[in-house]
Amino acid sequence: MEKANQMKEEEKVFRYKGILYPILRCPEENLKAYESFEARPDDIMLVAYPKCGFNWMVGVMLKIMAAAKAGNKEIKDSLVPILEFFDPEKQKSLSEVPSPRLLGTHMHPDNIPPSFAAQKTKILVIFRNPKDTMVSYYHFTNSNPVLPTAESWDKFYEEFMRGDVPWGSYFDNALAWEKRMDDPDVMIVTFEEMKRDLTEGIRRISNFFGFTLSEEQVQTISQESMFNAMKDGNKEKYGKIINVIFRKGEVGDWKNHFSESQSQEMDVEFEKRLAGTKLGALLKYDTYCK
Repeated sequence: MEKANQMKEEEKVFRYKGILYPILRCPEENLKAYESFEARPDDIMLVAYPKCGFNWMVGVMLKIMAAAKAGNKEIKDSLVPILEFFDPEKQKSLSEVPSPRLLGTHMHPDNIPPSFAAQKTKILVIFRNPKDTMVSYYHFTNSNPVLPTAESWDKFYEEFMRGDVPWGSYFDNALAWEKRMDDPDVMIVTFEEMKRDLTEGIRRISNFFGFTLSEEQVQTISQESMFNAMKDGNKEKYGKIINVIFRKGEVGDWKNHFSESQSQEMDVEFEKRLAGTKLGALLKYDTYCK
């Protein structure tokens, strides 16, 4: 954080294979090491474009693993198991962590290490409607000194729509996952539907990863995983940055930021890129973005 505060805004990001990344969290050496990371068949891989509910889902997954007695101290003690945040030595050290390992990434699906597909590792992907994702990302950049501070909402809106934000384009990311909707080793859930029926989401996720939970365990995890409960429960873990990691967790906050023309432009982009797709249907755009 201290180093970030001394850097110019334009120095905080760099391009790797055409995509922007935060240089302090994802230096090139991390990204190169990540490409050859060795997955296991029983790894639990969480994937999300930034600000789609990743940290919330980490908490849910840890509770499921604990209830199924499949957790391990090494992963629980790390703040967020995002592989591209780990330097080469830390990535290498994960080979010593007992299974099942909880791993995560924000990377584009085409850039996930090939060992995950080769090992048929199960991957849970969480998506969020693009309007709320953009708003949450905007506030995140303005409260996290590791990322460039947005000059204004309008400027950030333009950058997001072009994909000129860390980890690249939301729509490119979504279209790539659309191609894997029928992959039996991939499960895609949405932030909105998890908020609407968290209990059912926990049942489906547990079944996907092969964890057997009692109905009582499912109900307990659901109660403990409500967004505000998760935020309160992680205050000691995240300290001062708790409000950065868990901001509002609301559905529909985009209405407080988007102008009418911006909303309509996003509607057109969604129609052009995702309308008629399985992922587009899963996102329920008309329900959450109109």
